[in-house]
Amino acid sequence: MFDQGLAERKTAMTETKISARNVQVFYGETHAIKDVNVEIADKTVTAFIGPSGCGKSTFLRCINRMNDTIDICRVEGDIHLDGEDIYDARVDPVQLRAKVGMVFQKPNPFPKSIYDNVAYGPRIHGLARSKADLDEIVEKALRRAALWDEVKDRLTAPGTGLSGGQQQRLCIARAVATAPEVLLMDEPCSALDPIATAQVEELIDELRARYSVVIVTHSMQQAARVSQKTAFFHLGNLVEFDDTDKIFTNPEDPRTESYISGRIG
Repeated sequence: MFDQGLAERKTAMTETKISARNVQVFYGETHAIKDVNVEIADKTVTAFIGPSGCGKSTFLRCINRMNDTIDICRVEGDIHLDGEDIYDARVDPVQLRAKVGMVFQKPNPFPKSIYDNVAYGPRIHGLARSKADLDEIVEKALRRAALWDEVKDRLTAPGTGLSGGQQQRLCIARAVATAPEVLLMDEPCSALDPIATAQVEELIDELRARYSVVIVTHSMQQAARVSQKTAFFHLGNLVEFDDTDKIFTNPEDPRTESYISGRIG
């Protein structure tokens, strides 16, 4: 018997959140990203892997227009979020970054209290009507970042006083406080010890129930652990994009196979 509910769940799981077509990125005369086409699903963790300097972080930054802040950078092609062109002149990059949160390589809490770190985005975007609203948003974000129980009794303490792993989870709480739809992570564990890395990886797995998560990682083991889809970049090209299991066990392109097996990279 046909299970309509299962079919609907599968459709929901594979719904496209971000669609990129013929994306090119130039830094001055340097052609950093060449003709990238990819569809990134909602409520899925997508990993970008590849050697250093291959373009994976550059492409990640296209998704929330962080490259706009680099004078010599030029982006061509189309990137759509829920069918809307994010590079349309009418799109406000600040509002876009509320919908597309970002967590960076090194934890970078603001020199403010734990509470104010998380409250910063909701305040500037006018998401809270009252102090009670803001309190609720902060608590919810810290819970989603699996940090609430560790910091609830010291919300006025500086965020910079937390351990490295806690600081990174604070940055994740800060990113999810504006109720984003997409969460970009640029090597979020590279500055963390193995225990903190495991905590963040566990958190990433929980976050995909709510968000489309895109993670750049230099660790193939991490990509294999946390992602359902993997994109392999090499010399500015998106070489291969498929289910993570397939990329790691049966890649189609010999360059992917060479990278996975350690012959390039």
